[in-house]
Amino acid sequence: MKPAPRTRVKICGITRIDDALVAANAGADAIGLVFWPGTPRKVEFEQARAIAAAVPAFVTIVGLFVDPQPAAVRAAVDAVPLDVLQFHGDEPQALCASFARPYIKAVPVRQDVDLLQYASRYRDARGLLFDAFVPGDMPGGTGRTFDWHALATRLGAGLARPLILSGGLTPHNVGAAIRALRPWAVDVSSGVETTGDDGRPHKGIKDPAKIAAFIRGVRDADG
Repeated sequence: MKPAPRTRVKICGITRIDDALVAANAGADAIGLVFWPGTPRKVEFEQARAIAAAVPAFVTIVGLFVDPQPAAVRAAVDAVPLDVLQFHGDEPQALCASFARPYIKAVPVRQDVDLLQYASRYRDARGLLFDAFVPGDMPGGTGRTFDWHALATRLGAGLARPLILSGGLTPHNVGAAIRALRPWAVDVSSGVETTGDDGRPHKGIKDPAKIAAFIRGVRDADG
């Protein structure tokens, strides 16, 4: 029997060198650096360069943008050694493809969106990231989930690019998510952050134990 492919793991919203190293040492395949100014997880270029320089070989550095001006992306690409770009807004395909970098496109999981039609606009994307849509909330990192089984039904066998699953993933539910969808990769941010007394995540501050537990959950589901 052919073995199932290993699910890749991206830890997004990294703001500190220590958190990047914890993620890499735990087995993460990629880390995400957010350049969108609308979140506390945003990193400045100097901070991003230091994180990227500390990460060991074979860990992919992903830069995340939300409806950016082209000049803002070019400035980030010039300042930080980004391997992959991730676009999390309503960016047109032409913009996503214009920076001489592989890119990932986020797809909002909404009832009023034909997901396959939306995905077809980005035929040159290296992966399509399906994330929860919460009206009036941030475009990602909301900690909200969606119905994974319903997504599998809506997509059927029609998705031609690797599927990356995001949205409310935690060490406790990532195994069920993988078994439901068998994605190429999973992407987590708030689900591995430290929390305050109110239970809310400290955005951009990762919890080493949660990262380790999350990656264990992925490997257990793969097994």
